[in-house]
Amino acid sequence: MASSNINPTENPESSSGNSGVVGAANLPETDKSGRRWPWIILSLVALGFVLYLLSVTEDTVDVSETAEPPPLQLVSIENVVVGAQTVEVRVFGEVRPRWSAELTSAVSGRVTKVFANALAGEPVETGSPLVEIENSRFIAELAAAELALKEAELTLWQAENAALLARREFERNRQKPPNDLALKLPQLEIAKSSVASAVARISAARRQLEDTTIVAPFSAFVTERFVSPGQSVSVGDRLLKLADKSKFELVAELSRNNWKLASKPLAGKSAAVLNQDGKKIARAKIRRGGGFLDETTRQHKVFLEIENPATDDVLSGDFVTILLPGVTVPAALDLPESALTQEGYVWHLDAEDRLRRLEPTVLYRRQDRVIVEAPQDKQQWRIAVTPLVSFLPGQKVQARIAEN
Repeated sequence: MASSNINPTENPESSSGNSGVVGAANLPETDKSGRRWPWIILSLVALGFVLYLLSVTEDTVDVSETAEPPPLQLVSIENVVVGAQTVEVRVFGEVRPRWSAELTSAVSGRVTKVFANALAGEPVETGSPLVEIENSRFIAELAAAELALKEAELTLWQAENAALLARREFERNRQKPPNDLALKLPQLEIAKSSVASAVARISAARRQLEDTTIVAPFSAFVTERFVSPGQSVSVGDRLLKLADKSKFELVAELSRNNWKLASKPLAGKSAAVLNQDGKKIARAKIRRGGGFLDETTRQHKVFLEIENPATDDVLSGDFVTILLPGVTVPAALDLPESALTQEGYVWHLDAEDRLRRLEPTVLYRRQDRVIVEAPQDKQQWRIAVTPLVSFLPGQKVQARIAEN
């Protein structure tokens, strides 16, 4: 009877094991979220601590409090007095030879000789022989012309004698000649004309003979040679090209402003000529100035000339600087070139050592100085020698005299 109350299908161990698993899986969600809160709070505390450290460690080294004002900026100045300045108009020009010629053949023939000084680059003097052309034909023509002159002179003598005899014959017979033909005057006039024609032929033949030797028409340099010995040339063929070496010309172009500053009249005055290094190489005489404007540039032209320069620095084709005489400006400032900014301003100090700025009219430049037109409000100026970009109008500064 007791065994009938026991269920053979139930297993006590398995029942207890299943009950444990069911208990763990059924934990409430609030327990899991409660575990995250301590970590969140810890992170917020750490962030606050870091922010506190940043606030207390802020850099305050450059911050200082003082009762003294900052020192004033030191400015180098030059005391400049308004005075009269004679302007030098500075323009550029090119040195050109006064004479430049291509020698051509005036006769036809074969070149028999080319002299050594006819080579390109050689200097030649006036009258120096350069090229010879075969001249036997022209010698013969001169001899024939001289023979024709002698024959014409003989005919003239005969005509004069015949006219004289005819006149005496009429005088002896106390008769009046009916006309000039009776006195043989037409024959006499023809004979005189024949003599004159023969003389002209001799001059032409002698000139052609002289043209067989080509000589330098002026002192020059041979710049090009176009002929060689043995070459046959015709009338008009090129032989040599010469450029004057003792007389030079320059042409300067002046703007309207520079023309106003030039001392007029310019003709007859002299101007200094400088090379590209600023060295004076000659003085040029002004031959003509103004009178018309260049059709392209609309500028005034000034023509100068240099004769027999003292040095060999004057070279044809060189670009030079010309200093033309200018007018005298009664009120001008002679400033150091560094005082003029790239924008064309000049900084100066007023009576209270404050910076002021003006934009003067530049008259001309002379070496490391610049001459500007002075304003009319005062006679003495304190000019900033080396203006800075940081300068401001009205800025209080400390002045210091610049050392020369």
